This record gives sequence, C-alpha cells and structure tokens, in this order.
Amino acid sequence: MMSFSPVAISIRALLPTVVVVGVAAFLAGWESRSTSVVSPFPMCSAETEAAYPAETAYLAENDAAMNKMMSAMVIRPTGDVDRDFVAMMTPHHQGAIDMAQAVLRNGRNEQIRRLAQEVIVTQQQEIAAMRLAIGDPLPPSVPSPTQVSASTASVFTVQFPNRKTGELQ
Repeated sequence: MMSFSPVAISIRALLPTVVVVGVAAFLAGWESRSTSVVSPFPMCSAETEAAYPAETAYLAENDAAMNKMMSAMVIRPTGDVDRDFVAMMTPHHQGAIDMAQAVLRNGRNEQIRRLAQEVIVTQQQEIAAMRLAIGDPLPPSVPSPTQVSASTASVFTVQFPNRKTGELQ
C-alpha cells in the first residue's frame, strides 16, 4: 500500500489551483496587451538623420507606415480564419501602399517610381478582392496615382472597419 506524506498531498491538492490561477493570469495578460507596435529598428534615427539629411523625410514616412501597419495587423481572432486573414492582410497591403507613396513623394528614379505606382494599383486590387471574397463592402473608388503629393496622399489610403466599433480607421 502506498502512503503519501502530508507535503505530497498538499501539492496534489494545490496543483489544480495553481493551474487555474496561471491560466487566468495568462488570459488577463493577453486581454490587456498593447495593440500598438513600435518598430524595434526605426530607420529614421538621429544618427541616420545626421548621416543622410536628404533622406530624412522618406525614412520618417517609411517608419510611420511600418508602425501603422504593424499595429493594425494585431487583431483579435474571430474564429473565422478567412476573415482574420483579410483583417491582417489589409493593413499589410496598405503598408505597401503607404511606402510606395513615400517613394513617389521622395524618390527620383523613374523606374522605381513606376514600380511604386504598380505596387499601389496591385495592392489596392488585392485589398478589394479580399474584401469581396468575405462579403465586405468596398471602399469608394479613387483613381490610381501617377504622381503623389502630400495633399493627395490620404486619397489613396484604404480604410477598414475597426473590429470592435465598426468605425472606419
């Protein structure tokens, strides 16, 4: 016959409590986690600005696009893999659009500028195709840019509904 010491019995009795508390703490941490993501490798640092002052505007725009994209890609799963995929890929594609717009505003190489224009068009098409595939409405149509200025940049930004409020972001 096996005998258990009082310490062994206490640990056995305590183990389920520890597991429940651990899971609850994990879930509380998961729910309260920050959804804003800051790039750990910002390209537009003080050192970069000093070394490449002519590139500062582009690098700052690119950092902003990357941070916006990374933050928007953090979603709360819905249980619908397809909808969650679209929710994460839409800001990813929008990030490519934002970065391409930064190249159009700041770049000089005509071949790169044409490629950036193609990126904008194809990423907008893919966002539209993904939305249609899950039954979401499309944003209003706008012409694809041939030139981007600071005043027209927001025209080419795709808005998508906030998962909690339904408001456009």
